[in-house]
Amino acid sequence: MTRRPTAILISGRGSNMAALLAAAADPSYPARIVLVLSNRPDAAGLGRAQAAGIPTAVVDHRAFKGDRAAFEAAVNQRLEAAGVQIVALAGFLRVLTEGFVARWQDRLVNIHPSLLPSFKGLDTHARALAAGVKIHGCTVHLVRAGVDEGPILAQAAVPVRDDDSEATLAARVLEQEHRIYPPALAALASGRVRIEGGRAIMTGAAAPDAALANPLPGPVAPPTPSAD
Repeated sequence: MTRRPTAILISGRGSNMAALLAAAADPSYPARIVLVLSNRPDAAGLGRAQAAGIPTAVVDHRAFKGDRAAFEAAVNQRLEAAGVQIVALAGFLRVLTEGFVARWQDRLVNIHPSLLPSFKGLDTHARALAAGVKIHGCTVHLVRAGVDEGPILAQAAVPVRDDDSEATLAARVLEQEHRIYPPALAALASGRVRIEGGRAIMTGAAAPDAALANPLPGPVAPPTPSAD
């Protein structure tokens, strides 16, 4: 089996990166992580990658003084030098240009902490709580030029509890991010994803029969007696 050379782009601690590295440590995993790149030299995930024996690189966006094209050209240079075929964004906090996205069309994947297309952008957990939704979650998707847009590869949902804070909800969603990102990347790397009409179709994947309801349906309460 040919394992496709893959880069992970991070900006911070790299918890999703760690989940991907753990999966890719299995020789049967179809993606081989050949580079972890960050736009921040102080990203904690760089140390985690180095400890796992993965080559790392830093392209500090601040050195380019707002020149996004020059920044992305430097990133591309590092990716090409490493022979990268797939790019996985894992908390990479830079908005990518249309040109970069087009260059990596259908080979650029991201994970977002909401059930897209709801709550694109930042502060997803706080916004979910403010909206009063009963189900929240995360999405793995192929990247398109619009922010948090693109064909969806996988999603996971969690119930929103009445006593949730932003932190407790985020922790529950993050657990699911770590669960769904490795198999979604594996499907892409193994060629089991095709795009039809803007939708991602994944061969060999079975949809579960179970459904998540929140709150759970209960017995119908008897009507309140009339005062008349």
